[in-house]
Amino acid sequence: MTQRLTRRQAIGGAVAAGGVATWPGLIALAAEPEILFCEVLLVDGTGASPRLANVRVVGDRIVEVAAPSAASSGMRVVAGEGRVLAPGFIDMHSHGDPLDDSYEAFLAMGVTTITLGQDGSGPRLGKDLDPRSWMAAVDRAAIDLNVALLSSHGTLRRAAGVPDSVRRPDAAGLARMAAQLEVELKAGAFGLSYGLEYVPGIYSETPELTNLGKVVARYGGVVMSHMRSENDEDIKASIDELIASSLPARPHISHLKVVFGKGEARARELLAYLTEKRRQGIDLTADQYPYEAGYTGIAILFPKWALPPTDYARVVAERRQELRDYLVQRMTRRGGPEALLIGTPPYAGKTLGQAAAEAGLHYADFLIRIGPQSGSGAHFTQDKALQDVLLVDSHVAFSTDGGPGMRHPRATGTYAKLVEEYVVRDRKLTIEEMVRKGTGYPADILRLGDRGVIRPGAKADLILFDPAKVKARSTYVDPFARAEGFDLVMVNGKPAYEGGARVGRNGRLLRAR
Repeated sequence: MTQRLTRRQAIGGAVAAGGVATWPGLIALAAEPEILFCEVLLVDGTGASPRLANVRVVGDRIVEVAAPSAASSGMRVVAGEGRVLAPGFIDMHSHGDPLDDSYEAFLAMGVTTITLGQDGSGPRLGKDLDPRSWMAAVDRAAIDLNVALLSSHGTLRRAAGVPDSVRRPDAAGLARMAAQLEVELKAGAFGLSYGLEYVPGIYSETPELTNLGKVVARYGGVVMSHMRSENDEDIKASIDELIASSLPARPHISHLKVVFGKGEARARELLAYLTEKRRQGIDLTADQYPYEAGYTGIAILFPKWALPPTDYARVVAERRQELRDYLVQRMTRRGGPEALLIGTPPYAGKTLGQAAAEAGLHYADFLIRIGPQSGSGAHFTQDKALQDVLLVDSHVAFSTDGGPGMRHPRATGTYAKLVEEYVVRDRKLTIEEMVRKGTGYPADILRLGDRGVIRPGAKADLILFDPAKVKARSTYVDPFARAEGFDLVMVNGKPAYEGGARVGRNGRLLRAR
C-alpha cells in the first residue's frame, strides 16, 4: 500500500531527520514552488559568522542550508553574487493597521514582521474593544507582512468598563480586566503592552498593572511598556515599576531612551543597572531605534490635570496662566520651540516656533489654542552619544516605533540606517550582530520559534541585500523617502518586495503558542 504524506508531515519528518541534506521526493509531495538562493553570504540571525551557502525554500519554509552546489532544474535560482541573505527583520514596536494601511515602506527596509498593540492601544475594527473580530478579519485579508499582536492595557480598561477617570479600579473592575486579558491571550496575543505616559495608562497604579502581569505570566507572554517616564532622573524608577508590574511575566522596555541624559558614561551606568537586574534572575529585555528624536503626541507636553477626561475648556478658562507657565517650563527644558517638529496637519513639517510665529502667538499660547489632542510631532530630546551606547548593547533589540504615514524617518529608514551607518560606515556593529539584534533576538523575546533565523524547518521570511548599497533616504524634512538596497524581501516563502516595489501581499497574523 502506498503511504501518502501531507506536506507538513514531509517537512516535519525531514527536519527531525536533521534538515541539512536534500530530501528525496519532497518537491513532488509538497507541490509547492521551489527557490534556491545560490552562493549567498549567509547571516543566519544567530550571531554566527557569515558563511557562503545555498539556501533552498519550498513553499513557506526553508528546507535546506548547505554548501554551494549545482542547482536542479525546475526551480527559481536567485544568484547571491556576494550578497547577504538574512532573516527578515522583526520590528519590536510598530503602529498602524494592516487592514487599512500599506506597509510597503517597511518591506523596503527589510521588515517582514511587525508587533502591534503597543503603548497600551492597538488596531481595532470600529469601536469593537475585543480584538478577536479584528484578528479574524486579518486572517481573511491579504496583508503586506506578518503581524504579532499584543493585548493593550488601555483597551482592556475600556473593554472592562473602567472609565479613564477612575484611578483605582475596584475588585470587580480588576477581575473584568483580567478576564478580558485571558480571552485575548487565548486568542493568540503575545503578551501585554502598557502606555504609562498616555491616557489612560497615565492614571493607573502598580497594583492594577500587577494584577494583569500575573495573567500574562500564566501564558508565558511578555509585558512591554512605554514607561511612566523616560526622563533622566526618573528612568530607574520607571524600570523598577515595569519590573514590579510585570513579574512573574517577562518585562520588556519599549524604545529604551534617556531623555535629557548626556554622554556615554551615563549610558554605561544605565546598562550596568539593567545587567544587575538580569543577574538577579529577571529576564529583562529592551528595544531601541537609531534616532535622537522621538515621535509622540503633543499631549506629552501638558500636565496630567489638563488631559482627558478633564474638561480642557474649563482648565483653560480657570487655570490658563498656570497652564501657560507649565508649558513654558516644560518646553524650555525640552530644548525650546525649535526642538519640536510638528507632524500632523495643518502644521506638519513646521517647528512649534514656526507655527506659533505664523499664528502671531507665543508658542505657549499657541499650544494652549491647539490643545493636547491636536496631533503629534518629533521631539528632539536625546543625546546621540548616550543613545548609541544603548543601541549596540547585546540585550537591546531594534524597533521602528513607526507606522505608515508617520512624519518621522524611523518609519521608513530604521533598518537601512542601522546597516548603512552602524555596520558599514561607523563599524559599531558587525553585520551578524546587527542582524541578530533585528531578527533572532526579537524572535526569542516574542517566543517565535520558527522565525528570526535561517535553518531547516524555519519559515522563509528572508531578505537579500548588499550592505554597501543599502541607503536610508528618509530625513525629518522628507520622512517618506523609502529605503534602498534590499533587493528581494520574501514573506512566508513568496516574494513580497523586489525591484524597488511591492510584488505580493503574503503576510499572516501570527499567534502565540
